[in-house]
Amino acid sequence: MPFLPYAPLLALLVWAAIVDVRHRLIRNWLTASLVIGGLMQSCFAGGTISPWQSLLGILTAFALLILPFALGAVGGGDLKLMAGIAAWVGPVPVIAIFLAEKVIGLGIVLVQASAAGRLRELFRNSAVLAVNIAHVNSLGVEHTQETGRQFRSIDRPLPYAVPTLVATAMYLLYTVGGLKL
Repeated sequence: MPFLPYAPLLALLVWAAIVDVRHRLIRNWLTASLVIGGLMQSCFAGGTISPWQSLLGILTAFALLILPFALGAVGGGDLKLMAGIAAWVGPVPVIAIFLAEKVIGLGIVLVQASAAGRLRELFRNSAVLAVNIAHVNSLGVEHTQETGRQFRSIDRPLPYAVPTLVATAMYLLYTVGGLKL
């Protein structure tokens, strides 16, 4: 039963993914439950990590997502969701989950854009955003944020909790479950 300590984490991530698909937001009570639950379980014998690893994980998640959040590329719920995961797994695993989530999310976005016949538009918008980010010093943060909001409002954004759930489940299957790739 190696997954039993992670059951609350996975259950809340499934809930977050369902809500995010339906409403494109992640509820504060849900992310707060993840963070508080992760911190609390780390204080007990049999916890998944130590309290210091839990706190360091939260800080790591914050560091990973503060710039995308400031630029409007991710929402506050997305940042808090990753912090909640970090409270359960710690700093190094949250980096692995973050990177896996980005690859999975990219795959989902490419498939969605291709199916909708909007692949060219996706590449154009991505290039404009990349140029804006590269020249944020000369263009200003406000301009970059506004450009991000314009492209984000063109279509419903990717529900961040879905690739995050998949990445977390894959990480746990690989590390806790002993799955070999």
